[in-house]
Amino acid sequence: MTSLGDIPVTVIGPATTLNFGNALPVLSEVRQALARLMETGEPAQIDLGAMPFGPGDEERLMQLLGSGEVTATVDALGSTRIRETAFGGVWIVEYLNADEQRVGLHLEIDEVPRMLRPQPGDLADALAAIDARLAEA
Repeated sequence: MTSLGDIPVTVIGPATTLNFGNALPVLSEVRQALARLMETGEPAQIDLGAMPFGPGDEERLMQLLGSGEVTATVDALGSTRIRETAFGGVWIVEYLNADEQRVGLHLEIDEVPRMLRPQPGDLADALAAIDARLAEA
């Protein structure tokens, strides 16, 4: 009969040090999307929640993307945290519910994230509000 001591065991370091190979392909996809944005003006969005990340992949991707200078939070039906990466035009957009649990994580490749752009109706409302202030003055 075999005892527990006879079973071979291989120890692997912490999961955060493993690299399952998905961070670099995503970074390559970001590169292609950024080139397309420059050439055609077409923005792109990558749903990181749909990626088959293994342990440590998301952390590795975030390390590769780095941090930029711009952050923003939008509060509407939960918070949306927007963070510029070290690469201009590449944004991390994290959607949270009212309990601050993540419900979505995307990369947006665009000059300005869609969430921060005013809607056409908002622009019309702003113009009308400015006209009203000018009329009062």
